[in-house]
Amino acid sequence: MTSRRDFLSLSLGAAALGHLPLPGSAPRPARRGIPASRQAVCRWPFGGMPLDAFCAMVKRLGFGAVDLVNRDDWATVQSHGLGISTANSSLRRRFIADGLNNPANHEAILAELASVIPAAAAAGIPNVIAMFGNRVEGIDDEAGMTNCAAALAQIAPLAERHGVTVILEMLNSRVDHGGFQGDRTAFGVEVCRRVDSTRVRLLYDIYHMQIMEGDVIRTIRDNHEWFAHYHTAGNPGRNDLDDQQELQYGAIAEAIAATGFTGWVAHEFMAKADPARALEQARNAVGSP
Repeated sequence: MTSRRDFLSLSLGAAALGHLPLPGSAPRPARRGIPASRQAVCRWPFGGMPLDAFCAMVKRLGFGAVDLVNRDDWATVQSHGLGISTANSSLRRRFIADGLNNPANHEAILAELASVIPAAAAAGIPNVIAMFGNRVEGIDDEAGMTNCAAALAQIAPLAERHGVTVILEMLNSRVDHGGFQGDRTAFGVEVCRRVDSTRVRLLYDIYHMQIMEGDVIRTIRDNHEWFAHYHTAGNPGRNDLDDQQELQYGAIAEAIAATGFTGWVAHEFMAKADPARALEQARNAVGSP
C-alpha cells in the first residue's frame, strides 16, 4: 500500500521530471495578447497632464487611441495621430448615477446619444458610452433591465444606421460606485439580449468585475459576443498592472485575443508614480512579448 509520504515523494519526482524537455516536444508558442496598436489609454486618470502632453506620451509609447474623450477634445487627440476608441456622451455631473434604469432619465440620455452618435460616426469613433445607473427605490433588477432595454431599443436604430456601438459599462457597487445597479455581467448581458441589436453592447471592465464576480477568464469566454470593449486596472487599488495586484493580465489578454476580438482594450488606472513607466508596463502586460 502506498503511504501518504510515498505519494508525496513520487509526486515531487514527477513534478521535477515535468520541468525537463521531452524528446521531440515543441516549445510552448508565444503568448498571443493585444497589440499596442489596439490598446488605448483613458483620459480621465491622467487629467492632471495637459492634453497635448498626454497625447504625445500615449503616441510615443505606441498606443493606438485615447479612450473616454469629450467632444471638445476630439480634434486635439486626432491631431496627434491617435484614434478615439470611445466618446463620452455627456458632461453631466451625475452621468454614472442617473442612468437608463430610471425612466425619468430617458429623455435627457436619449437626446445626448442622438446628438453624439452621428458626430462620432463622422469622426470615425466606434463607440459611445452610456450608463445603467444607480438603484432607485421601487425599481428592482427586473424593472431596471426592462427600463434600460426599452430606452436602448429606441436609440439602437440610429446607432445601427451610423455604425456606432453604444456600450454600457458594468461597475462595482462594493468599492467605487455604491448603489450602482448594473454591477453584474448577467444584468448587462440580459439587457443586451432584450434589445437584440449588434450596436448595443457591453464594456467589460476587468477591474470592476474582479471585485464583484471574479472568474474573469471564464466570463470572457462565455460572454465575449456581448463585449465590445474592455477596461483594465490593477486590483486592489485601481493602480498599475504590476506584481502588487492580483489579476494575471497576460492570461486575460490571451483569453480576449482567443475570442477573435478586434476592438479596443483601454487602460483605466491611476498610476502610482511615473505615468509613462506605468503605461509602458501595462502595454507590455496586455500585449504580446
